[in-house]
Amino acid sequence: MDKLLYGAAYYDEYMPVERLDEDIRMMKKAGMNVVRIGESTWSTFEVQDGEFDFSHLDKVMDAMDKAGISVILGTPTYAVPTWLVKSYPEVLATTVNGRGIYGARQIMDITNPTYLFYAERAIRRMMEHCASHTSVIGVQLDNETKAYGTAGPNVQERFVKYIRNKFGKMLMDEPELYNGMPEGYKGVSQDDILDYVNYEFGFDYWSNRINTWEDFPDVRGTINGSFKGEFKRFQRLLVTEFLLWQSGIVRGYLRDDQFITHNTDFSWKGYSYGINGETDVCDNAQALDIAGTDIYHITQDKLTGMTIAFGGDVTRSLKRDNYLVLETEAQGFPGWLPYDGQLRLQAYSHLASGADMVEYWHWHSLHNAIETYWKGVLSQDFKENDTYRAACVTGNEWKRIGEHLVHLKKDNRVAILLSQESLTALDCFPIDEESKMGYNDVLMEVYDCLYKMNVECDFIWPQQKERLKDYELIVIPALYSASQELIDALDHYIKEGGHAFMTFKSAFTDEHIKVWHDEAPHGLAKAFGISYSHFTWPHGVGLRFEGPDITGDNKEVRDFMELLEPDGAKVLISYDHKSFCRYAALTRNSYGKGSATYLGCNVSEDILRQILSDTVKEAGIELNEDSVFPLIHRKGRNNIGKTIHYFMNYSGEELRFTPGMSGVELISGEDTDDKTKLTLAAWDLAIIEEG
Repeated sequence: MDKLLYGAAYYDEYMPVERLDEDIRMMKKAGMNVVRIGESTWSTFEVQDGEFDFSHLDKVMDAMDKAGISVILGTPTYAVPTWLVKSYPEVLATTVNGRGIYGARQIMDITNPTYLFYAERAIRRMMEHCASHTSVIGVQLDNETKAYGTAGPNVQERFVKYIRNKFGKMLMDEPELYNGMPEGYKGVSQDDILDYVNYEFGFDYWSNRINTWEDFPDVRGTINGSFKGEFKRFQRLLVTEFLLWQSGIVRGYLRDDQFITHNTDFSWKGYSYGINGETDVCDNAQALDIAGTDIYHITQDKLTGMTIAFGGDVTRSLKRDNYLVLETEAQGFPGWLPYDGQLRLQAYSHLASGADMVEYWHWHSLHNAIETYWKGVLSQDFKENDTYRAACVTGNEWKRIGEHLVHLKKDNRVAILLSQESLTALDCFPIDEESKMGYNDVLMEVYDCLYKMNVECDFIWPQQKERLKDYELIVIPALYSASQELIDALDHYIKEGGHAFMTFKSAFTDEHIKVWHDEAPHGLAKAFGISYSHFTWPHGVGLRFEGPDITGDNKEVRDFMELLEPDGAKVLISYDHKSFCRYAALTRNSYGKGSATYLGCNVSEDILRQILSDTVKEAGIELNEDSVFPLIHRKGRNNIGKTIHYFMNYSGEELRFTPGMSGVELISGEDTDDKTKLTLAAWDLAIIEEG
């Protein structure tokens, strides 16, 4: 693709009246050049078993092609038709709550052979009929795929085989694991895998020990965090397997100029929030040519752009390349109706993270069903409105200057280490019982501070640990569960000159959520120059600043604290409390050629921002203290090798600032130099291309 894509999901099947030509006229007026179709309407084009009718898709593809609007085709497998469930009720997933009841989407067992047979037939018939159409530029696999809690007998059986294969291979590859087990756990030979499973998961507790494979229990009833975490990992592997399966089918029907993508989503807190523990997006990316995502966010006075940036940074990092926003809101929930300027600012914010496409869910608002009040670009009356007019401004600006904005590349010096295992583990064992503080809470607090300081980040996953060396600073939030290999890689990274910032609840268990039995943080105590054995939920504990220049009125420790004992590390903050004053809260240690900063407690946003600012500077990364939220500055190299700077005003007040660079402000076309002052209206932006 050599241009920005701008558009919406479009469902001719949902229309109460015929208006395709009028919708296309309005899309063209708005500068839109892409739609996504097909992923939600399996039962419309396969009305009964084997009775296919693609007339809706044909009509839309032909009309869009004539208008010069591209089509992304979605495989329809995330919402099963009534006839399939009526004939084969076993396709519904059995979860911890029992067998599902038909009605909602995403209720099927993605491993069920009957479901897979009919899904494959539907995909193949759709691809045979539609993929060669000249309007189709790519295919989206399924929709926001997860395992949907599937845990029926067939899944349990596969899980037992997975356990036998995984732990058997571990013992064959590393026999010292077996030899290191206590005498009471040793079997007759190294082939006795079950002994090791009992040992690693701690199944002797409450008489959960498994003495034969036939006695393997139903995981839905487990009280064992390690066992539950392993099953979650297995379910994530099922998702990757499913997407690779679909990709393998689709690939055979595509031209060389067509791509495969998928719209991964995030955890949900009324909006996209943190990483999703139900799917491993890093592994899933194997199935894709271009990474894609769905990002939904709050607006109006609460709009900060952080959720857009986070979702974009995660998705861009999957393949270290540009990505597609396959869904984001136009109007969305009634409480999300954007203020003047916000829809345009949001769209540009996606581009500033490296998106090559922004697509709204969806074109028009529904007239019935559960998402009636999740509104699209148009409302139920189909008339032009302020949201549509804002889309017109955006789309036509992109037609004019898009060649300068497409394929934005970044060279970030900071990366955040993500951990699906830690997310799952801290769901089992919340950091704070009262607030249910979990992994995503720590992750998003850290990311939000970096975002508001205009420190751009990439993300890396444990399976990409060889990428640690690519960054000056690795930020490690709540890495509760980590393999010895990852721990060793972090130690090596710091020793060889890297800089690390790690928070509380890190390096406490192995990848199977088994607590290490040496000093915490396991394997990194020397690198960070600290250890601890006590932690607590604080009440009335303050902070005493001992350097660097960190200040603040809100000195109360929140939610959780570890009592750090320095062993070579410099104490930067200690606890202000008569019983805990001898312990450290924040330390920094020189280790080899690098440095390691450890935060042992949860602090206020203001203090966390100062800690991170000091840590970024310690890593040799310059900060512009005058460029902070609500002025958001993001940059990269465009397709012709020039540096592009986005300056975005995430506030309802006018901002005036000096960018300090020579170039061209692309929207206005005006030249700038290092003394030029720019004024941004509320929710406005400027884009400078350096000369």
